[in-house]
Amino acid sequence: MSANEFKLNEDEKPFDKPDAEKPKASRPRDAATLILVRGRREVMMGQRSKGHVFMPDKWVFPGGRVDPGDARAKAATELTAETDALLRKGTISRRPPRAFALAAVRETLEEAGLTVGGAQGPELDKLNFIARAITPPYRPRRFDARFFMADADAVLASQEPVQGEELLHVRWFSLDEAKALDLPSITRFVLKEVEARLAGEAVQPPFLRWSRGSHTLERLTS
Repeated sequence: MSANEFKLNEDEKPFDKPDAEKPKASRPRDAATLILVRGRREVMMGQRSKGHVFMPDKWVFPGGRVDPGDARAKAATELTAETDALLRKGTISRRPPRAFALAAVRETLEEAGLTVGGAQGPELDKLNFIARAITPPYRPRRFDARFFMADADAVLASQEPVQGEELLHVRWFSLDEAKALDLPSITRFVLKEVEARLAGEAVQPPFLRWSRGSHTLERLTS
């Protein structure tokens, strides 16, 4: 195993343990998430409602599946060359990298009422790609998710988060408050990545997946 790929320790695993009986693996669906950071010390999160089949009651960042129209959506600025290159690493998706960023922006508007960008559209160059994770094959619902981070300054002026049907109690939390919430294991893992970046650490985006019967982590480089 190379220096860039290793088995995660038990307390570092970003997904829960597999069930005793593993169902047939389904194909993961492309998804995208946006972590908004305010003042380099707060993140915006919301709580999924009890009625959700997938992760009910858990606290998460805005995000969801990539739609076919996301690739064609207009943007004021495009992804940086570095972000574009990182998103292309280790993927066979036919979607252009901008589709994932635009999906994250769309989901943030739909779930939290926040417009990332201005009148000319989203400013994709303000989004940083910070992680990718594929749900293990034994899960009934699987996602190949890309996580982005952006400063709250990227949000249209004067807007504040609001709750909708997807996310409840949407608001800003300090990093310590966020870590104390009931988080999915992958969300907790990504939150640690955010914290490291905000602390000034130079970290490359992790790519988390299930390989050869265990979780593996590979750091992506452009």
